[in-house]
Amino acid sequence: MIEWTELLGYFAACLTTMSFLPQAWHTFKTRDVSGISLGMYSVFTLGSALWLAYGITLRAWPIVGANAITLMLALAILLMKHRYGRPSSVK
Repeated sequence: MIEWTELLGYFAACLTTMSFLPQAWHTFKTRDVSGISLGMYSVFTLGSALWLAYGITLRAWPIVGANAITLMLALAILLMKHRYGRPSSVK
């Protein structure tokens, strides 16, 4: 039987992961990365990877599931930022 605290974790994980989807979808669709901070996304991606590792060590499946999905999306956006985010020329 699932504990209410674990159910709470799954619900929180679903909401936070789903909140990330509109940004990811917009970026995939438009390839527009002009509004994305390379520094912020780099730190965010590393943080997601560390949360994933933390969840794995604790066997906390809500943390593992949410951060595995978020890490994949964040990595994809970060890679697109590197590929499509060309610095504007200075005049």
